[in-house]
Amino acid sequence: MQPISILAGDGPLRVLALGAHADDIEIGCGGTLLRLASERGALEVVWVVFCATPERAAEAHASAEAFLQGVEKGRVVIRDHRDGFLPYAGAVVKEELETLKREFSPDLVFTHYRSDLHQDHRLVSDLTWNTWRDHLVLEYEIPKYDGDFGSPNFFSQLSAATLDRKIALVLEHFKSQAQKHWFAPELLKAVARIRGMECVAAEGLAEGFYCRKAVF
Repeated sequence: MQPISILAGDGPLRVLALGAHADDIEIGCGGTLLRLASERGALEVVWVVFCATPERAAEAHASAEAFLQGVEKGRVVIRDHRDGFLPYAGAVVKEELETLKREFSPDLVFTHYRSDLHQDHRLVSDLTWNTWRDHLVLEYEIPKYDGDFGSPNFFSQLSAATLDRKIALVLEHFKSQAQKHWFAPELLKAVARIRGMECVAAEGLAEGFYCRKAVF
């Protein structure tokens, strides 16, 4: 495979990260965001979470701030839509995205995988493409019991240190999820190892993404 860089250039890189739930962005693309924060000096990130209880909102704010350390300009937006019911608030979510579109024009958008079997994740993905039609959009994946992983076509190599940092931050900030059967560092390491193997990553670790459209 031939590597390409989204880090090239001296101007600011504007990134929009969208997640249905409080830990989705961290799990799906947290390592890549840590890379961007450390490797790109001028970086502006808008981080949006749509579903959160007050407890989860506090976790999401603290986690986002930790992941965005070193970012030149960061903005964290946490909405309070009901977990699992996001499609039934679709019109409101669409209005929120349209408002954001008028305020912020990203160079790169991270969102959920189109074929994710969680209804909240799918809605966010669909509305992302419906709202940002002329942008580079990378869809991240979330491991869960549905067994809906696909075959990514875009990879972000991670160092072992970056992956360890990602996992440590997730474990530190999402205590409310500690008793969930999927909430384990071994799972996140396993996914990164598989994706790293698939793209022949230098340290054998990577995050996988789905890129529907790109212009050379």
